[in-house]
Amino acid sequence: MQQDGYTPDATDAAYIEATAAPVHPVFAAIETAAMAEQPSVPILDRAAGRVLAVLASGRRRIVEVGTAFGYSTLWMALAQPPDGTIVTIDPDAARTARARAWWREAGLADGRIAVVARPALEAFGADEASLRGPFDLAFIDALKEEYAAYLAALRPRLAPHALVVADNVLWSGRVARGATAAGSTGALRAFNATVLGDPTWHATILPVGDGLLVATPREAA
Repeated sequence: MQQDGYTPDATDAAYIEATAAPVHPVFAAIETAAMAEQPSVPILDRAAGRVLAVLASGRRRIVEVGTAFGYSTLWMALAQPPDGTIVTIDPDAARTARARAWWREAGLADGRIAVVARPALEAFGADEASLRGPFDLAFIDALKEEYAAYLAALRPRLAPHALVVADNVLWSGRVARGATAAGSTGALRAFNATVLGDPTWHATILPVGDGLLVATPREAA
């Protein structure tokens, strides 16, 4: 198999954006608001959002760890069937209030998205009814040092053939380049190694945006 070693650049990104289906104007509004905050609110890269929407398509029950402005939530919700639901977890009530307004602006009916307003590990530990699953997809994009604990809490809540998607697993190149073994970089490196090396998961990393880890539990032999 021939490999030309080509690396996509900004021209390719512009081509993809120009040829892809138009996005709802609410996405641009959230992107602008996130960048305007000081410090800026981290949201999913738009290219990664498109991938997330494809992965969410047809999945009726989704759980998200890390709502922020509801940008990734919106990508998933608009891709779901009309009877789909999302439970999203974030303790920052001010941010999730803005997210709710954007969801309404995008035409999502009340009840499609439920917000759990508390830290994720606390919410999982309390066994809240809305978090009991089973979920068809779990999206992780919160405290990087807690990714492994989120995954451990989510696994028993997954439906058969569910997907787990985690954002920021390349961490602006710091994970691959070994800038440090401490903090978020070290936690993400350990998380990637654990999931990719675990024979009970079928997993890979997509070099899209800041890196998306995609995994699904292997069926028992």
